[in-house]
Amino acid sequence: MKQLLNILKYALLLSVSGLLMWYAVRGQDLSRIVDTVQGANYWWLLLTLGLSVLGYLSRAYRWKMQLDPTVTGPKPAFWDVYHAMMVGNLANMVLPGRVGEVVRCSLLQRTSKVPVQVSLGTVITERIIDVLVLLGLLSTVLLLDFKTFWGFADTYLLQGKADALARNRNALVAAAVVALLALLISGYLLWRNLERLRQNTVFNKMLGFVKGLLAGVFSIVRMPNKGAFLLHTFFTWLVYYLMDYLVFFAFPETYDLGMRAALAVLTFGAFGMAAPVQGGIGVFHLLVQSTLLVYGVSKEGGIAYALVVHGAQTLLIVLMGGISFLLSMMKSGQMARRGAVLPLETTELSADVEQR
Repeated sequence: MKQLLNILKYALLLSVSGLLMWYAVRGQDLSRIVDTVQGANYWWLLLTLGLSVLGYLSRAYRWKMQLDPTVTGPKPAFWDVYHAMMVGNLANMVLPGRVGEVVRCSLLQRTSKVPVQVSLGTVITERIIDVLVLLGLLSTVLLLDFKTFWGFADTYLLQGKADALARNRNALVAAAVVALLALLISGYLLWRNLERLRQNTVFNKMLGFVKGLLAGVFSIVRMPNKGAFLLHTFFTWLVYYLMDYLVFFAFPETYDLGMRAALAVLTFGAFGMAAPVQGGIGVFHLLVQSTLLVYGVSKEGGIAYALVVHGAQTLLIVLMGGISFLLSMMKSGQMARRGAVLPLETTELSADVEQR
């Protein structure tokens, strides 16, 4: 029954990805999309793939920096950490629900004997830090290009009613007062029923997430080499940014877009990749297409850009993750054989001592 539910879950999430992809290309000129993809300058794409390799190496080293203080025995080798991370990325491409995070921890246990609960704790901290970075990027994008996004929302969502709403200040003030009162009442009720809420599973999960968020922040403060950790975090996100920005030059329609547009694509694209579907398929494409639409790029141009960026990264992860998987399996097999030989040698030595 459990296996059937897992199959249904995977099929449902895959269907969601397919539905979003259909929605992203619905009513568009497919021949124009194909021509745009074929006419791209792929030299820029090759440059971004080289940067991606550096980004993966930096991210792996950052994870090792988190692991070393938590491991009591021998420290895991860098390449073991790197291979585990890349196999996890590969798993995230084919499995939903971010299962790859568990896969990489399990593989690291097989190759470096790092307990899963230890490595999984560092992964959670890593993801929490990335969420904080992403929220900071979102705030920066909205601050820098608020007028652009507000104009887009007014045209396509509010249908030109923004000015009418702004002139009706009494309604806006009343709505703000009602929202403030609702917030105060909610806070009071939360405080009065705190003990009862502690018995609720959903509330405890939310509370645990907030505690984990704070723990992730303070774990950086306690880290002995936090300066290098922050540097690798900055470098990793810089690589992500350059990957999106440089591909602008591969297409005539995005060639003149500025660095702010690249920051917006990075931010909303990252939200798409974080979605619990296989490889962010569908969600990433729709969000990137919608973001580029805000900056005046056509739907055909936006989906072509998203297809090329996502497709190139997928191929790179399949290549690097596949190599890492083979090398990790080879090492895991060697360790298993070594573990089988050691008890045999110990038994023979004991027998030899008894004979003497």
